[in-house]
Amino acid sequence: MLDELRHFLLIAEHGTFTEGARRAHLSQPALSASIQRLEAHFSAQLFHRGPGGATLTAAGAALVPRAQAAIAAIADGQRAVAEVVGLHAGSVRLGAGATACTYLLPPILAAFRAKHRGVRFLLREATADRVLDDLHAGELDLGVVTVDEGELWRDDELILVASPEIDPAGAPFVTFSAGTTRVLLEQHFPGVEIVMELGSIAAVKGNVRAGIGVALVSRAAVEHDIAAGRLVEVPHPKTPLPRALRLVHRGVDRLPPAAAKLREMLLATRDPRPAALSKPRRAKARR
Repeated sequence: MLDELRHFLLIAEHGTFTEGARRAHLSQPALSASIQRLEAHFSAQLFHRGPGGATLTAAGAALVPRAQAAIAAIADGQRAVAEVVGLHAGSVRLGAGATACTYLLPPILAAFRAKHRGVRFLLREATADRVLDDLHAGELDLGVVTVDEGELWRDDELILVASPEIDPAGAPFVTFSAGTTRVLLEQHFPGVEIVMELGSIAAVKGNVRAGIGVALVSRAAVEHDIAAGRLVEVPHPKTPLPRALRLVHRGVDRLPPAAAKLREMLLATRDPRPAALSKPRRAKARR
C-alpha cells in the first residue's frame, strides 16, 4: 500500500499519469494499475482523468495530507529503528530561516557534532511556510521558524541599520524579496521606498555597508558588524520589533533519536545573544 500511496502523490504533484510514471520509474499501465488498486481499497475515485491530465477528486484531495503523513511516519519509524539497533549513527533534517541558519544555529550544531560525530545533517534554509510544508511532508524533522506554534526557542528582535557613512534619515530600504522580515517591514513601514530586494542576509548587509540604504534585520545578524563599526543601529520609534523563534516538529514521540537529542540541546540553549559583544553604536541623524 505504501508504493500505491507514493504513486498517488506523484500524480497529484505533477498532474499527469505520464509524468508520475516517469518519476516512479514505471510504465504508465503499471502506474495506472497501482492507482486502480488504491481506488479499490478506498472504494472511491481519486482522480479525474482527461486530456489535460489528472486532477484530484474531492476524495483524492482529502487523501493527500493523510498519504503524506503515512509515508512520513513509516520513514520516521525506519530511521528510529535503524538508529536504535545501531545500523547507522543517525541523521537530522533541520529547516530554518536565514538568520537562524547563518548566525544562531552554527555554534549549537558544532557542539552537537562534537558529542555525536557520526550524525549526518541536512540544514535547509527556507521561509517559514516552506519549512512547515517540508516538515508536514516528512522531508524535515525539525524547524526553527517565526510562527505562532511550536516550542519557544528564543526571542529575536529586528532593528534598523545603516552605514556609518550615510545620513539614514529618508534613506531608501534594502530588503528581502520574501520571508518574515519582509512581511514585518511592510506591516510596520508601509509605503517606504525600496531600492533593492535581495535573497540573502549577506547581500542585504553588504549593500547596506556600501551605503545603498537602510535595512530592517535581526539584531543577531548585525551584532558583530555594529561592534566593529561597519554598521550602526538607526533609532526609530517602531524598533526594535520583537519576534519569537520557535522549534516545530510533528510530535516529540515521532522524532528519530538523533533529532530528539538535537531538540533537547536546542531547548537547553535558550539564552538569546552572546554577552561578550560590545554595546551597539547608534546612528545620529545629520543636521
